[in-house]
Amino acid sequence: MTLPMGRPMREIFGETVAELANHDPRIVMLDGDVGSSTRADIFEKAHPDRYLQMGIAEQNMLGVAAGMATMGLIPFISTFVSFAVVRPLDQIRVLIAQTGANVKITAGYAGLFTGQTGMSHIIVDDLAIMRAMPGMVSIAPADDVEAAQVLRWAAAYEGPCYVRLVRDATQRLFDEEYEFRFGQATVVREGTDVTLMSTGSQTPRVVDAADLLAAEGIDAHVLHVPTLKPVDVAAVVAAADRTGRVITVEEHSVIGGLGGAVAETLSQHRPTRVDRIGLQDEFVQSGPNDALLDIYGLSATRVTEQVLRILRAGD
Repeated sequence: MTLPMGRPMREIFGETVAELANHDPRIVMLDGDVGSSTRADIFEKAHPDRYLQMGIAEQNMLGVAAGMATMGLIPFISTFVSFAVVRPLDQIRVLIAQTGANVKITAGYAGLFTGQTGMSHIIVDDLAIMRAMPGMVSIAPADDVEAAQVLRWAAAYEGPCYVRLVRDATQRLFDEEYEFRFGQATVVREGTDVTLMSTGSQTPRVVDAADLLAAEGIDAHVLHVPTLKPVDVAAVVAAADRTGRVITVEEHSVIGGLGGAVAETLSQHRPTRVDRIGLQDEFVQSGPNDALLDIYGLSATRVTEQVLRILRAGD
């Protein structure tokens, strides 16, 4: 059965950070002139005195955020991934990561879901970049429920962190009983034939793919890995040990993201074959969400086809 739709993560972002600011006067929002898109405007209406409009000057915005952190404030960043990670990368490296500044890089419009903004705005190597950044925590929540919990965790965490948020409503994987635990992966489907590991909003599509695989006689074990850094070594090893065959699936480049993290982990702790489904070494095109998922092999149907092809090809 296809999972139901949840609420857009961008709405959860605006509401959650605004609610956190009700109880913590240190929380501020720095916006790169996209508040109505990231829904930081929800925060602006609730706390206009703590909403700083920085304009289209993201390098400056990240530098200001680092400075505010030195004064005991907790800055949240409102802009697209393309402008939160790539454009101000030197500022992130020198001013935030090297100093351990308490800045929350809460970037929206991640992956393919960017509202047809164009190729320049689609970033699919952000997790690889941030995962390699010394001292930078990297998290990709699966749905609106987990996103709210991750944002609450980030506000309480002392140090720099990167939270990957998507623009549009995505499938809801978790109910309100779910509890995000930093650094821990979660088994979302038990299986015995092959282990599928995923992260972010791709995980619900992988759960749907597992149902389709079941119809083909394949019992898939699915592990959701929200924390890319630090990765849950024990859970990754246990999931690999369960089936002896691992396939990673991510709405991100196959280079350096979840697939890289899993391959690195298993090569050291439990040598296992790892096949990676995701975006190849290419710049992706802009278009409607469903079309892009199909083109790049990330819809539930296309993931199912690829998993079957990999398994039937054997070793």
